[in-house]
This record gives sequence, structure tokens and C-alpha cells, in this order.
Amino acid sequence: MILTQQRLLLCTAVGLATLASGCALFHKKPAKSQQHPMAVIDPAKKTADSLRKAHALKPYGEIITKDTRSQAGFFTVHKRDTKYYFEIPNNLLNREILIVSRIAKASADMRSGTSGYAGDEIGESVYRFEMAPDNKMMIRRMSYSEYSKDSTQTMFAGVQKNNVGAIMATFPVLALKKDSSARVIDVTDFLNADNEVLYFQKAYFKTKAGVSGQQADKSYIDYVHAFPKNVEIKAVKTYGAGLNPTNTSYTLEINSSMVLLPVRPMKARALDERVGYFSTSFRDYDTDPQGVKNVAYVKRWDLQPKPEDVEKYKRGELVEPAKQIVFYIDPVTPKKWVPYLIQGVNDWQKAFEAAGFKNAIIAKEAPTKQQDSTWSIDDANHNAIIYRPSVVANAMGPSVADPRSGEIIESHIFWYHNVMDLLQRWYRIQAGAVDPRAGKQVFDDELMGQLIRFVSSHEVGHTLGLMHNFGSSSTVPVEKLRDKAWVEAHGHTPSIMDYARFNYVAQPEDHIGDKGMFPRIGDYDKWAIKWGYTWRPEFNTAEEEKNFLTKMVTDSLKANHRLLFGFEGERADPRSQSEDMGDDAMKASVYGIKNLKRIIPKLDSWVSQPGESQEKLFKIYSEVWDQWERYNGHVMKNLGGTYHTPRVNGESGAIYAVVPYEKQKAAMKYLDEQVFETPLWLNYTPVVNKLNVNFNRELSEIQQEKLAYILHRERFTWMLDEQLGSKTRTYTVKDMLYDMEHSIFKEVYAGKNVDVYRRTVQKLYLYRLLEQTFNKTDMDFNPAHNLYHFSATDLSFILKQDVKALQVLLGRAAKKPGINNVTRLHLQDMVDVITSKLAAERNGLTAK
Repeated sequence: MILTQQRLLLCTAVGLATLASGCALFHKKPAKSQQHPMAVIDPAKKTADSLRKAHALKPYGEIITKDTRSQAGFFTVHKRDTKYYFEIPNNLLNREILIVSRIAKASADMRSGTSGYAGDEIGESVYRFEMAPDNKMMIRRMSYSEYSKDSTQTMFAGVQKNNVGAIMATFPVLALKKDSSARVIDVTDFLNADNEVLYFQKAYFKTKAGVSGQQADKSYIDYVHAFPKNVEIKAVKTYGAGLNPTNTSYTLEINSSMVLLPVRPMKARALDERVGYFSTSFRDYDTDPQGVKNVAYVKRWDLQPKPEDVEKYKRGELVEPAKQIVFYIDPVTPKKWVPYLIQGVNDWQKAFEAAGFKNAIIAKEAPTKQQDSTWSIDDANHNAIIYRPSVVANAMGPSVADPRSGEIIESHIFWYHNVMDLLQRWYRIQAGAVDPRAGKQVFDDELMGQLIRFVSSHEVGHTLGLMHNFGSSSTVPVEKLRDKAWVEAHGHTPSIMDYARFNYVAQPEDHIGDKGMFPRIGDYDKWAIKWGYTWRPEFNTAEEEKNFLTKMVTDSLKANHRLLFGFEGERADPRSQSEDMGDDAMKASVYGIKNLKRIIPKLDSWVSQPGESQEKLFKIYSEVWDQWERYNGHVMKNLGGTYHTPRVNGESGAIYAVVPYEKQKAAMKYLDEQVFETPLWLNYTPVVNKLNVNFNRELSEIQQEKLAYILHRERFTWMLDEQLGSKTRTYTVKDMLYDMEHSIFKEVYAGKNVDVYRRTVQKLYLYRLLEQTFNKTDMDFNPAHNLYHFSATDLSFILKQDVKALQVLLGRAAKKPGINNVTRLHLQDMVDVITSKLAAERNGLTAK
């Protein structure tokens, strides 16, 4: 299943090929007489002179004159006056060319969220130069979503027939090179046009960047540079300002890299969903004779030992790869942060040693113009960490890969300046109780540098093909996060690809240092790199090595639970969450709240300066609320949750397992104590009195959100399914309603008065319960969310029964002596609401 140039030549006829040519992804190996990879024979077999006469071609010297400036690369670029010509060798016809387009310089006013900045990718597709009738050359966009390799079978023809690539542009051939080995086309109008091959390749990218149509009279080509494996085009383009009412146009620079892909793609590696790699996929019509199989290959760099080091590598000696992964630091990056960004890249060297390579990845400062005048950060052959002076608090690590094999071609990591503000806020809130450095108004350069280093390392992990691993921290016992010796030796999560920022479980008395507080490359990361990057020459194809690698994963997971991968899109698995910590969200969150209570009296002294507004104080106080909210969210996902552990055939253990009864019960206890019981510690008056904050309103909004999340038909459905399908005790809908009502109405059960905060949460609970019980909308089966027709399940009468029992409870409580008048009115009002709703149900008047 290797895509060779010989096979590509069968995909579309060469020379004067027809416009109807299509392409299946892989093709049967041609006969030996057809195997020369660079041979393209004109089907008409005409001499150069007869070909020129037949198509009225001009002499080469008449087009490429003495005053023409030429650059030789994988094809030759000519410029004469304002005209641009491409000289395409015959042996490049039908070769895959990856075109990557980026914004090189952006207009200051075109920002749209995280888009509209220098470095933004605005296109990534594979194209081919092919010959068309009437001696024209065309550019065809290729698709790799379908696959059939055996050209002797009917299926191959069917796939080919339904996989014709779009013709994006055509060019008359103007001249032949003197030896007829290349054809010359005029690309001037094409380069100047607003075309989707070189610039914004989809309308979506224009909308995202906030631009509309090109204004041709204000646009021009800056340069075209040719290199052995790539051609770089820099264009200055002016576009309409899209929907922005304050501007009429934006001028920006766009860099388009035309990268020649290898004739023989890198040997692919089949995806294993138990290891978190990004992937490229296609539909395979050959493997399953009675169906269609989706095949996915992981995205990774092509690392191989140098020829002279092959035997050393096989013996287990560390060797340098034939081609290192090199990241260049954007020259405009503030100098004091450069060493930390470099270290964040170099930290991955240890992980690659697990795959048998030393110095596999390095970072260095980009060369100056004096050192290398041809070097460009926009060149698709250069990987870079791009600095963005932006208010956006973010960082990203995307990459570009060959769709045929998953080989990563290049990557640009984006580091937005304001990510430092985000890091500062995270560290203050999560580590401020144990690290005095977090209390400084401006962090020391060393502390901020280490924070930048961790972000750099995380984003580099993405460029190596690794996805987020949101399940990694769930393998660590919470109490180990407080064990100084253990956590400093092993780290608070086995993966830097987790979103486990800082060890918020650690308490001041634990005296844990940076090694136990900061994320770092861990066990999972090293293992994932070993799995993805170990060179295995003993296997010729991805299919041959798949069984070996599958067993490797199975054996490794059996031996070391710390290698667990948790997909970030898991909807019901509480182990796979962003920003969480440890194997028990309830315990971890209680520790986190203890630290929040410690820091809230310090906020004012940390951030306030004489003469300034209270903006910083408001932001840091809001951050405390946000962190508390994260803890609550981590806990709630346990309710009705299901553990999802992907497995392969023959591997023991359940793929799906219900979160144990005890854990769900503990989650509800946490919500009782930390959310529904009024968290008065958040209403810290020395801070609140300086801010425009209404504690009751803020709290009630959050409580309302939590009740809507918990009391939801989708969750009820999950819990009902778990109850019916489990042989062990499960936490049922009845259990949850019982615990919630004994929490929220605890004063009612005890015959006590209810304060204003608790009256609010009680009414919020009742309104949500009635809505989910009686609302006629959203009751039909919804396959996307696994919802049954509500009235066809036990859920309908379970909830109605609960509502009626609550009506009796509240009615009796309203008549008890000793409660104050406002509590009595509150209770009676809730009884009246229930009575009205039940009457409407009987009379068929419930909302539809």
C-alpha cells in the first residue's frame, strides 16, 4: 500500500491526458517497462518540432529571453518585467504537490477572535499539474478520501470513476524547453487573481479572517522563490472588510508554499485509539469484501536512522535521525523568553530516546538576514514558533501532514503574547497557597519563563502528532499529590498533554516544590513517542506491523495503568476532563477549595496598586469563582457517568463500566456541602465591597446552571439504562432525587426557617424538576443524545411521583409551628406552584 510515482502515472494519463481523469488512492504496480519514475512519454509520440507546429508553440527563447530572471527549483520560475512563467518538467506532471497558504502579515484591524494574525493557515490541499486537451496544462485538486488498490477489479474502476479531482485552473502551453523535457506556462494572471489554490482556499477562511473579495487594483505579487523541494509565493493582497462596518478594506501579505511531496510516501502507521495521535483517514473498499472499512494513519514525522547508523540502531544504541525536527524561534519574539521556548522544545529529546533517537528534536533562533538572506519563517520547509503580539490569551500547535501517509511536513506553533496573563492567573489561583512567588504583582522572569516553557512543551507535543490526554491525571491517587517525595519524582500527571495545569491539591504544609507543581513530559508521553516513532524496518507496510504494535499497546496498558489515554471528547467519562486532578474529583476539589479559602484574603494585596482602578482585583476575584466552578464541574460528571476504556478483540475487561454507586453518592454529598449549602466564603466582604458584585445573584445563576445540568432527561436516561443493565448496585434516578431533596430542603425536613439564599436554590430546584417532568417538548427519541420517548419509559411516573411527594412534604412543613412568616409563605408558594402544574397536567394544559 505504498504510493509510488509509477503508480501515480497510472492515475491520470500523462502528456495529453483527458479531462476525465480521476484517481484512486493507490494503484497496482505497473509492468517493468513502465517503471521508470521520471519517465513521461507524450502519447502522440511526436517530435518536438512537430509538436510545436501542431499547437503553434513559440520558440523557447522568444518567451524566456535574455533579460528574463530565472530561478531553478523543483520547477523553474521565470520573471520577465511583470510576467511570471512556470517551467514544469515532464517528470513533475502528475506528481503530488502540497500547497500550504498562510497569512504572512496581517492588518491591525482585521482581528476576529484568535484569527486574522500573521501565521494563520488559510489553506492546505494537494494538487497536481496535468496535461489537458489542446496542449493546455491544468492544476487538479486531489482527494484521498477513497481507496482501492487493485486495478484488475471492478471496485477499482468504480472508486476511480467517483473520485475525479476538481480542475482548478488551465494554462495554454506557450513553449517547450529545447530538449522537450519541460513545458512553459504563463501564470501571471493566476498569481494575481483571487484564486482558491494559492490564497484563501475556502470561503470559510475568509469569513474567519474577516475579509471578503479581493480588490485587484490594490494587490500585487511581491516575489516567487524556487527551491529544490518547494516554491514560495509572497503576494500583497487587499480585500474587502467583510462585515466590519468601520473599514472598507484590509491589506495583508499571503505566503503560499508549494511543497513537492515524495514519490514514495512514508510508511504509514495504523492508528490505535488507545494511543492519542491525530490521524488522517480514508475509506478502504478492498479490505472487507462485503463492506467498507475506515482506515486511519497517525500523523508523525518521518524519523529514520542515517544509513551508516542502521546497525547501531538495531542493536539498541541511540543514534541521531537522518533528518532532525528543527523549530526556529520567530525573530520578533521578546529575547528574554527565547531560552524558555527553546527548552520547551528540547525537553522532548528524552522522550525520543525511548524510540531510539538522540537529539531528534531541537530548537534554535532563526537566522538573521545577514546570516541567510534566503531564509523565511513562512517557508513550509521551516518549522517555527510564531510570536503574536495579541490580547488573545492562548497558544496553538497545529501541523501540516501528507494525507497519503500521515507524514508531518511542517508546523507553526503560535504563542500569543497575552498567554502570559492567563498563565499568571492560573498560577496565582492554583498555586498561590503554596508558592509565595505567586503573590507578586509581576512574576519574576524565571517563574514566568518556566510557565512559558511548560506551554511550549505542550504545544510541541501537538506538533509531534499527540492529542490532548484528558484521562492521564485520573491515574494518580489524590493523596499521592500531597506526597512530596512521590509527586516530585513522578509528577502530578503522567502526561504534559493533559490539561492538568498546576497541582492545586498540594497544601501549604506539604512543602512541595516546582517538580511536584509544574506539568512536565511524563510516562505516557515517552511511551506514546516510543509507540509512534520507533523505526521498524522489519515490516514493509502499516498492515504488517499492526498486529505487533497492537500487542505492544495491550501488554503495556496491562503492565502500567499510568499509560491510559483519555479522549477529550468523552461526554460521559469523568476520568477524561479538562483542568482536573487525581483519581477522585471529590477529594481533589475539597483540597482545591481549601486553598481558595486561603488565598481569597490575599487577592487585594497581590494585584492592587495605589491610583489604579479595581479591574485587576475584579479579574482575580472572578478567577476564584471560575476555579470553584471547575471543581464543581469535575464532580458533576460522575453523576450518571460511564467509564469508557477502548479495547481490542481478545483484550480482557469491559469497554464500558458504570461509575460506582459509592462515587456517585460522594459526588452528590460534595454538591450538597460545596454548592447547594451557601458558600459564604466566596462572599468575602473586604473584596466584594470594593467591587460591583451581587453575591446572591451570582450564586443563584451558578446554582441554576448546576441544577439544569444535573436534572436533565439525558442524564436520567443514562441512569435508567445503567440501572437496567447492571448486575451491581447503581446510583438510580430515585437515589439522586432523594439525596438532592434531602440536601436542598434540609431545613424543611428539620422544621427550621429558610434563609434567603436557600429559598432561592429551593425554588430553582423545584422549577427545574417541574420543567423536566411536565414539559412536552424534547420528548421524542433523539439518537444523537440517546434520549428515549419520555412518556414511554419509567422516568415519567418516577418524576411525577417525586413531585407529588415533594408537594406533601412542603405542605406539611408550611403548617408546622415555630417557622417564621417568610418561610411559611415561601413553602406555601411552592405548594401552589406544584398544585397548579398537576392540575394543568390533568386537564391537558401542560406546555407543548
